[in-house]
Amino acid sequence: MNRLSDIDIQRLYNQFDSPVVGLDCGRMCAPYNPHNKPFCCDICEAVPAVYYQEWKYLRRETNLWHPWRGDECNVNPEDPAPLQAEIPENMLLLACLGPRSCQREYRAVSCRQFPFFPYIASDGRFLGLAYYWEFEDTCWVVSNLDQVLADYRREFVQAYDEIFSYWPDELGSYASLSEQMRSFYIGERRRATILHRNGGCYQLSPYSERLKLAKIDRLPRFGFYKKEK
Repeated sequence: MNRLSDIDIQRLYNQFDSPVVGLDCGRMCAPYNPHNKPFCCDICEAVPAVYYQEWKYLRRETNLWHPWRGDECNVNPEDPAPLQAEIPENMLLLACLGPRSCQREYRAVSCRQFPFFPYIASDGRFLGLAYYWEFEDTCWVVSNLDQVLADYRREFVQAYDEIFSYWPDELGSYASLSEQMRSFYIGERRRATILHRNGGCYQLSPYSERLKLAKIDRLPRFGFYKKEK
């Protein structure tokens, strides 16, 4: 079995570098965050997780990142142990210097993928991009999926095809996350949205996993963005 350590992290970053949308989406959500930061760049809202092999590369190349200590959010300090327990054994939690000091070439894979994760069907197929439902009300991109660039979608799929080929266990981790997502939407009694690897947009039944073609510009908006045009 191939190992993730065999992946050239620099090459992976270079191949997965397109922006999610054609504008600075952080400017769209930051005004709604009391900390005046994009929600995805605020460790009080989201703590990035990276592969250990990725951290080995990042700590050699940049001072942007450091291990998450658990005392870095002034509003709600958290013990890192429960958070660490929620992520796979092959990953660790990091914190960065903040969005104003961001070095985009050294963004972690978890930053590049946000707000999406690879959706894995119950039969093990990697179908495409699903979004982290916890950020449905706060992430501008989730309410504007029609703005997601085709190049980004293509690079996302390519990156995770490669990661899964080197590390099949990672596919299992996302299969578990995808199952959690289906359970959430079953509880909500609504469908989930999938940006399919074939370029289409679909609504997924969390019960049967049947896909129904959707008009991406007609999808609902959430949270702060319900009234935006």
